[in-house]
Amino acid sequence: MKVLVIGSGGREHAICWKLHQSSHVTHLFCAPGNAGIAEIATCTPIQPSDIQRLAEFAIVQKIDLTIASMDECLAKGIVDYFKKKGLRIFGPTQNASKLEWSKYFAKEFMLRHNIPTASYACFEQRDFALAYAKSQKPPIVVKADGLALGKGVTVAKSFEEAKIAIHNCFDGKHGEAGQKIVIEEFMAGQEVSIFAITDGKNVVTLVPAQDYKRLYDGDLGPNTGGMGAYAPVPFMTPELIGQVKEEIIIPTIKGMEKEGYPYQGVLYCGLMMGEDKKLKVVEFNSRFGDPETQVVLPLLDEDLFEICWAVTEGDLGKYKEGLHRLGGAALCVVIASGGYPENYQKGITIDFSKLNEPVEVVSGKNPQTLEAILRAKGIIFHAGTARDTDGKLVSNGGRVLGVTALADSLLDAQVLAYKLCERIEFEGKYYRKDIGDKGMI
Repeated sequence: MKVLVIGSGGREHAICWKLHQSSHVTHLFCAPGNAGIAEIATCTPIQPSDIQRLAEFAIVQKIDLTIASMDECLAKGIVDYFKKKGLRIFGPTQNASKLEWSKYFAKEFMLRHNIPTASYACFEQRDFALAYAKSQKPPIVVKADGLALGKGVTVAKSFEEAKIAIHNCFDGKHGEAGQKIVIEEFMAGQEVSIFAITDGKNVVTLVPAQDYKRLYDGDLGPNTGGMGAYAPVPFMTPELIGQVKEEIIIPTIKGMEKEGYPYQGVLYCGLMMGEDKKLKVVEFNSRFGDPETQVVLPLLDEDLFEICWAVTEGDLGKYKEGLHRLGGAALCVVIASGGYPENYQKGITIDFSKLNEPVEVVSGKNPQTLEAILRAKGIIFHAGTARDTDGKLVSNGGRVLGVTALADSLLDAQVLAYKLCERIEFEGKYYRKDIGDKGMI
């Protein structure tokens, strides 16, 4: 089978990495891809927004399956277009993916179908939004309605912060995405991400992960596209996962079908668990999350191609016993360029030479740490990388690398991931130092 993956980030590298392991996949393509993906797939310089060219490429190359993993192309209707051309594609239609590309639609949908989420109000006029924000007790959350590259959400600790966020939206900081906004109550607690894969009828879930969205340690600073993640999440018991499936995922899939938008592909559920152990929806995404994919897929002990193919066939029911996963834990640390998420440089040389040096003896809480590190596996997923004219590896984005480690325990995975991060060198690199700490409290 020939497979095309659409995208260029760490998520797409992880998807390609997993597909590359399938015995069914004879040739892997990625559009546009990056320097890391190019090591295992043929990259073609077609942008995810150029749906017509992507379809033409799929026809010419006789692609058997396309995986649309980016929000932009899903929102523009790539699945609808490919299907009209007789091309097999994994992902939800434009109307179904509205769960992600319109926060207002998602909130109204959850209200209609009794899916637990934070209370909210939606505004298309600045003055009304400001008046409402002023009437609320902070903290409150201000969200751009549309797609904003993971940067359209502000947790405002005061009215002044909310005011700035509202002005940013209506003044065009997020483009069309901010011309309508959602203001909702702040939910305190532990965040968790669950990916549900569905063919519109049957549903299977992947191992829960926890993402770190803020730029700085201790969950401080601005929201980003994600600074790291780990899986599994210790507080997500089988009972809680079952609760999420029954109270959130299945009602969502059934509700979308009832409203005329059958949902196929990945439904990303960003959840918050409060002190009462109840889980509420923070947001829905209509594709794999980033960087959670970089820890979830390495723990999946199944053929990803077979799963995606079964979705397009409406045959996901064959996984009724659930998906098998590997034991142990996975942890990903995102290395970003200095200045991210606002102003950052591209074209900075990345040096991996120190990765080949011997591992030092590690002391710590776990006496097995050194042995675990020597047994463990590290994977470097490329997010924003390219090759310069001399063939050198350089940075090409705000989030540059996702350094993932697999080990028997979360602590061992954390130690290995940070050992790898220390040995990767490029000017101005930045990464959080507390990824995984929440899972060991």
